[in-house]
Amino acid sequence: MKTTKKIKAGLVLILIAAFSMSTVSASDLFLGKKQKQTDESFKTFQGKIIDAESSQPLIFAAVAIEGTNIATVSNTEGNFTLKVPNQYLTAKIKISYIGYENLTFPVSDLKEGKSNVLKMQMISVNLTEVKVFPNNPRLLIEKVLAMRSKNYASDPVIMTAFYRETIKKRWSYIALSEAVVEVYKQSYNNERQDLVKLYKGRKSTDVEKMDTLLFKLQGGPYSTLMLDVVKDPYLVLSEDVLDHYTYTYINITRIDGRLNYVIEFKQRPYVSTPLFYGRFYIDVDNFAITSASFSLNTENEQEASAMFIKRKPIGVNVVPTSATYLVNYTEKDGKWYYSYSRGEVSFKVNWKKRLFKNTFNTMVEMAVTDWKPADEKPFKASDRMRMNVVMTETVNGFADADFWGEYNTIEPEQSIESAIKKIKKNLEKTK
Repeated sequence: MKTTKKIKAGLVLILIAAFSMSTVSASDLFLGKKQKQTDESFKTFQGKIIDAESSQPLIFAAVAIEGTNIATVSNTEGNFTLKVPNQYLTAKIKISYIGYENLTFPVSDLKEGKSNVLKMQMISVNLTEVKVFPNNPRLLIEKVLAMRSKNYASDPVIMTAFYRETIKKRWSYIALSEAVVEVYKQSYNNERQDLVKLYKGRKSTDVEKMDTLLFKLQGGPYSTLMLDVVKDPYLVLSEDVLDHYTYTYINITRIDGRLNYVIEFKQRPYVSTPLFYGRFYIDVDNFAITSASFSLNTENEQEASAMFIKRKPIGVNVVPTSATYLVNYTEKDGKWYYSYSRGEVSFKVNWKKRLFKNTFNTMVEMAVTDWKPADEKPFKASDRMRMNVVMTETVNGFADADFWGEYNTIEPEQSIESAIKKIKKNLEKTK
């Protein structure tokens, strides 16, 4: 089946499982700058974004400095860190989250060196504001595709992005790696592959040992870029896959102050090939997808496993139990740009003739922290990362004190912080 081949060939988070009696290497928290910066060139602010009523953290909220391309996102605990260059200390910060009113305030309202608790109010949409309702959601999706060249960047851009990948065995991290990369983001008007150049990355030498299986994530930053369903529609929006889904109008909400249709999709019952189910958020005025969240149907364990597992030992059964994805876009000057994506896949691993089994969770995410028009040609072949890159085999080193600077990164979760502290403690013992 043509669709199956496309999805299997391009599905993100390819996992290689292979026998190994060695230690799994991992990485540490990292951020960087092309040129050494002084502490006086920017200020660092930290905060936590929560629901005003329930005090629950708001995950993956967008945090940006108005009038610039400088941005970051909150983590799974609602926390964020934003480094603001001194020339923008008089600017305003805008925080947006699906289904909530935008929060806009001067940078000066934040307290430096302290965690600022920021509360967001859930919105209520007056349906009289919506002039046109999609009687046929499938036609709305077709409208989205027809408007793609108008709504999304028609010229290539150079993006600076922060990338992170992790592997967990049960509740413990066995691999952590992070990097600052440059992305040559191709125009949405062509099918050329986006290109990635590694600027700086690092990994640790020890988080936790694994004595039986060595898991490797293949694809690195390309994995997150392939979640750009507008640029690479083969997952859920290619013409030969649209008929395999049903579409349902769910609701109207606001994203970044703009009205959005919420369209749900899921594969038809007669389709046996594992496809996806999820939601599109579509701008009411210009029919652009502003966000998409979706999951893989893993009911057919054999086919789902074949999509992810490239190699595994004899006698080991590896089954994906869940695979969830998210991609967000941001608008500037009438054009929409890829801004953030995240993918998480969980696996159940059983050894034949053995009583025990393990669970593994893999995660990749990338946040665009700045971008500019691509005035130069695409990266030279010698500078590009390979499509099948394994980050833990590519990045070297653990610490680089001169590299810390103004780059904005995604705040790590507390569990990652604990792993990092353990790494640093072990390193101090070896000095």
